[in-house]
Amino acid sequence: MNRIAIIPARGGSKRIPQKNIKNFCGRPMISYPIEALKKSNLFDKIHVSTDDKKIKNVVTSLGLKIDFLRPKDLSNDFTPIMPVIKFVVEQYLKMNQTFEEIWIILPCSPFLSSSDLIEASIIFNQNKFSNPLMAIAEYPVPIEWAFDINENGLLSPVKKGNFAIRSQDLKKKYHDAGMFYAYSKDIILNVDYNGSDQNFLPYLISKDKAIDIDDPEDWEYAEKLFKIRLI
Repeated sequence: MNRIAIIPARGGSKRIPQKNIKNFCGRPMISYPIEALKKSNLFDKIHVSTDDKKIKNVVTSLGLKIDFLRPKDLSNDFTPIMPVIKFVVEQYLKMNQTFEEIWIILPCSPFLSSSDLIEASIIFNQNKFSNPLMAIAEYPVPIEWAFDINENGLLSPVKKGNFAIRSQDLKKKYHDAGMFYAYSKDIILNVDYNGSDQNFLPYLISKDKAIDIDDPEDWEYAEKLFKIRLI
């Protein structure tokens, strides 16, 4: 089964400038998912979708060739991920390269392991590609206990009374781990502009690996956690 891993890594990140190639514990951030992908031996092609020449140069130095750059109209702050992925698949089709499995690997995934990719691939294949797959993690606390801060600066429960419910009496809830997704070729080629969040197969990632790195505080926390794992 032909598989492609697509890493969407545009330039122009605002909260953490150049975060996709920023030094993370001694190496460019994007090198970690690339290493896991190579180690898994699952993929016939690893493609980094970028519009940025600095990112291209770093990826090239890591031993990957970028066959084409992402067009500017798919590189702004508001472009959903699905048009980007569909563009890549269609470009390879024009080059007579067909991939039956399309995997999306997010670039800021330093805790991604080859074993997770292999185990997720088994689940995806057992389902015969009828549903896409998403890496998920369990919320650390019940989402039913959520609060807003109101206009008076005071906490306001999203749903009154839920805070009194014991955690063991609440059903576990999960969130996108921000790590990887797997799709069949047909789903990608027929996807609408924004994609869908329905009917994914779950692949559970441990909470200590599902770190969403969106701002400098997240980055610092992820580096500390990564260094602890090396001890």
